[in-house]
Amino acid sequence: NHFQQMPDNFWVGPLFAIALAEAYRISYGWSKPGGGLYTLREGYTPGDLGFDPFGLKPTDAKELMGRQTKELNNGRLAMI
Repeated sequence: NHFQQMPDNFWVGPLFAIALAEAYRISYGWSKPGGGLYTLREGYTPGDLGFDPFGLKPTDAKELMGRQTKELNNGRLAMI
């Protein structure tokens, strides 16, 4: 089994990278404690972390909604 053959120290790096990514996402999207439990920041859309290095995100709201719908439908099709 390949999972057991991996050195124990190998998993420290990937787990640390995942923890950093999740900590950034939490600090970006969720409000500070004291403003209510489990509340998102104003203007935050889940999944939108502001990462668009090539400028592919449409500026028109209707076009953005259409592209998001296409992405969801294609993702669902891929899971089938």
